[in-house]
Amino acid sequence: MGKRWWVVVAGVLVVGVWSARDKDEPQSAPETVVSTKSTPKPTKSAQPPPAERSVGNWYDNYDPAHFAVQVRKSAKKAAVNPQLLMAILYNEDYKPHNPELERSWQRIKPDASFGIANMHRAAFNETKRNRFAKRQWEELPDHPDLAIEAAAWHLHDLANRIPANRASKLTKDELLALGYNAGAGNMRAFARGARPGAQAQSYLNNLHENWEKSGKALT
Repeated sequence: MGKRWWVVVAGVLVVGVWSARDKDEPQSAPETVVSTKSTPKPTKSAQPPPAERSVGNWYDNYDPAHFAVQVRKSAKKAAVNPQLLMAILYNEDYKPHNPELERSWQRIKPDASFGIANMHRAAFNETKRNRFAKRQWEELPDHPDLAIEAAAWHLHDLANRIPANRASKLTKDELLALGYNAGAGNMRAFARGARPGAQAQSYLNNLHENWEKSGKALT
């Protein structure tokens, strides 16, 4: 499904979420009548705690650069290029990553991807073996650290499937990005000289556009 259709649907979902939240907001408190009698000063303990929402959520004004530390750490553990991992996060930043919206979209499209790295269930389940086996794909929307770690190890596994003898001029990182987007089978075909289709080429073009920005995000 194209990005434009996702944005339209996401917009509708956002309106629905906002509308539901508006209904939950408390009504304005009635105006207090000032008494002429002196009233004791409230103690500090009587003050209400600050609202949690003032702190904000990680997905408010999301930028992959905010997770540079996690990207460097996961890339090092998985022995992949951190700039590639960061560039993929930028490539995958084409839709909102609000957990509520992701789950709402998944109810409409069951085979949708989850998390800031947009990983599908099958890829996550294959990647997590012997690494973070007890973690679940359903956790990805709420846990960007897990999404980054899973993406890094998925790239590691893809690297092991690149043919030793390549006929393509594509670099290893370009092939891994294509594998992340189009699957290991297509990646191997591209490595042997097959020409990427329109969708794969678009992903590769975005990777090139995001490459320099990704490097700066890691400095």
